[in-house]
Amino acid sequence: MATTKPPRRQLILEALVDQLEKSPGERITTAALARAAGISEAALYRHFASKAKMFEGLIEFAEESVFTRINQILEEDRQTRSRCAKIVYLVLAFSARNPGITRVLLGDALVGETGRLHARVEQFFARLQAQLRQVLREARMREGGGPEEPEAAAGLMLALVEGRMHQFMRTRFATSPLDQWEAQWRLLEQSLFPA
Repeated sequence: MATTKPPRRQLILEALVDQLEKSPGERITTAALARAAGISEAALYRHFASKAKMFEGLIEFAEESVFTRINQILEEDRQTRSRCAKIVYLVLAFSARNPGITRVLLGDALVGETGRLHARVEQFFARLQAQLRQVLREARMREGGGPEEPEAAAGLMLALVEGRMHQFMRTRFATSPLDQWEAQWRLLEQSLFPA
């Protein structure tokens, strides 16, 4: 039985992620990317009009992966604390599994790229914060509890996510975003949901 190769477009994106992970802090040239993907630069441009389009493909992958799973969490779980914990954990786990994409989401790999890409990344985090804020607002309506200031609480959770992702990148992927997760969440949970 023959195995089918992934589509060339997917192979290119996988090579880009691999290059971003192996070369933290460095720009990726299309020549190096084509070599890593095992294709010519011309073939690279047949699948993506520009490097910006490749980065856009990675951002779309992150959005689809994270927000599809958040919707599942919201369907499966009705308890506010648990929803928040699962959403924050999800994003940190996604970062841990995808160091190259973490560089894109934090803008490190986008230096010198178009403002449109930076706006897409900002939109990713704004959407994440809006989702957390909505969970907390629903808790106040449904349960009569939750943080007094849902906006500030959502911002605090987002700050934890971005901070852990930045530490992951700053340590060149040596310190996982999930290191000390349970202890940190317990501290944050006590602050957000006092007994």
